[in-house]
Amino acid sequence: MNREGWMDMEHYKLRLLPEELRLYAVTDRRWLNGRSLYDAVREAIDGGATLVQIREKDLEPGQFKAEASEIRELCASRGIHLLINDNVALAKEISADGVHIGQDDMGAEEARKILGPDKIIGVTAKTIEQARLAEEAGADYLGVGAVFPTESKMDAKRITIEQLQAITQAVSIPAVAIGGITEQNAEQLKGSGVAGIAVVSALFAQSNIRTAAKKLRRIADGI
Repeated sequence: MNREGWMDMEHYKLRLLPEELRLYAVTDRRWLNGRSLYDAVREAIDGGATLVQIREKDLEPGQFKAEASEIRELCASRGIHLLINDNVALAKEISADGVHIGQDDMGAEEARKILGPDKIIGVTAKTIEQARLAEEAGADYLGVGAVFPTESKMDAKRITIEQLQAITQAVSIPAVAIGGITEQNAEQLKGSGVAGIAVVSALFAQSNIRTAAKKLRRIADGI
């Protein structure tokens, strides 16, 4: 279905196609080993990342804004949506394409009031109830996990692939799997109903981010 067709549907008026969730790159500078975040994101996009989320919880606000603004320009030049993790105010300030919010963050309805009707809002969901509530609140997609053990978020509660599949079947908005996904285990998600995979260290901890993205994109396209 073309982009205009999706825009006519209630849940897709924000111009987010499921294909744009195929390889969802989530940043974490702890893995960069001295490389710049800008260059790392550029390499990920070059390799096939379809959406970028900046998740940098330890950056000083001024530096976060400066880096996020530069990466927004990069993503815009490549036709890739840029989302900000949690920070709705920053997303509005730099005109990012949207935000991703967790269960303990601002609600999707409030985020929508701040950002307006033309921005993307993703919500973390670990249960069918959370998924349905997020959809009712106006979320455009779900981030579901952690599906595998992950070093990026050590306290993340695991869900089974069966639970992941149940969540994708319970809602009409697309879902992306997240949590410990690697080139070695991503194919286990085949048939789960997800629109794509969200990865952190599987991209940004690799010596060649572009090559890693190419491999992950190939796998994601087959899920």
